[in-house]
Amino acid sequence: MHSSAVFLIEFGAIILGLGLLGRLAGRLQFSPIPLYLLAGLAFGEGGLLPLGASEEFVAIGAEIGVILLLLMLGLEYTASDLVSNLKTQYPAGLVDMALNALPGAALALLLGWGPVAAVVLAGVTWISSSGVIAKVLGDLGRLGNRETPVILSILVLEDLAMAVYLPIITALLAGVGLATGSVTLAIALGVAGLVLFVAVRYGRVISRVVSSEDPEKLLLVVLGLTLLVAGIAQQLQVSAAVGAFLVGIALSGEVAEGTHNLLAPLRDLFAAVFFVFFGLHTDPQSIPPVILPALALAVVTALTKIATGYWAARRAGISPKGRWRAGGTLVARGEFSIVIAGLAVTAGIEPDLGPLATAYVLILVVLGPLTARYTEPIALSLTRRRAASADVRPVHAAPPAAETLEPVQESTPER
Repeated sequence: MHSSAVFLIEFGAIILGLGLLGRLAGRLQFSPIPLYLLAGLAFGEGGLLPLGASEEFVAIGAEIGVILLLLMLGLEYTASDLVSNLKTQYPAGLVDMALNALPGAALALLLGWGPVAAVVLAGVTWISSSGVIAKVLGDLGRLGNRETPVILSILVLEDLAMAVYLPIITALLAGVGLATGSVTLAIALGVAGLVLFVAVRYGRVISRVVSSEDPEKLLLVVLGLTLLVAGIAQQLQVSAAVGAFLVGIALSGEVAEGTHNLLAPLRDLFAAVFFVFFGLHTDPQSIPPVILPALALAVVTALTKIATGYWAARRAGISPKGRWRAGGTLVARGEFSIVIAGLAVTAGIEPDLGPLATAYVLILVVLGPLTARYTEPIALSLTRRRAASADVRPVHAAPPAAETLEPVQESTPER
């Protein structure tokens, strides 16, 4: 059969399969990411039916998927929002990094993978999935809750941190020296700072220049600009994803809203291709040996994310119910963990890192919506039991030490 015909058949089957998996996930009311990863495992190295002719095109589509994911993320925030969050919520960001990055780094070192792999796995366990969490908040009707701004602030700080983290990872994986790596980081920080400054001062001007009432022209200009900036950023060893993120930040107002509506289907398509591509390069037989470390890491970092959200919400003056909801909502990992692991897999630094990251994300992207829904009732139920057991202590027992129990409110979640 002609190679172009084989390509069309393979790629058409991939897109059709992704569409069917997406519909199945919608009916089951959970994220389609684990199904996309499983599809990649089925048709990749060591899978049921390895692809051939379409693999190179899938690789290009996967790279575009990462760029569009970060562009759309940048469109969600204005530069002033980012600066405001950075000023007021940075303690929560530091706690988030300490509690959730350290377990990943520690496991990599315990497994003997070395410092570079430790930095990579720290990023995999640190960054929550903005896409999954946003969908969960919408599905549970919590977008208006008092704890939701706290959750979004932590996600924004994680996204900002990626603008610094990704260039560091890129330099480490490229094996550059300390001097070159320092120059790369300085360039990344300088570009990020410059873009934020320009976006704050001249964001409206940039948006007017890019703006167009014709959807076709708007799509072409924004997509072309994003790919151009992403390519230049990658040439400077900063990261194509960071370049796309900064373009999204620079656009605001009606342009950002219009671009979001136009690019959302493209993002969903290429993001799905990206997850499939990551699965294609993971041998299913390599997952069972790392499933126990992945499961242990998932349990530990689920608890640390819950602790992060609880602490941040308490600091913001949210009630106990809202604190538990905030913590449970942050558990899901997804697209960004796979992006980070994908960089390491491409560089070939550690054969087991890709399989472990795949298993880890599969566990938490399924567990995340469940913790978002059930962390609050479980925690409050345990609190009631503890309070009840304290009330029925024997009379002859020594009086307990004074402790302060916050009253449990039975009212509906505040909004």
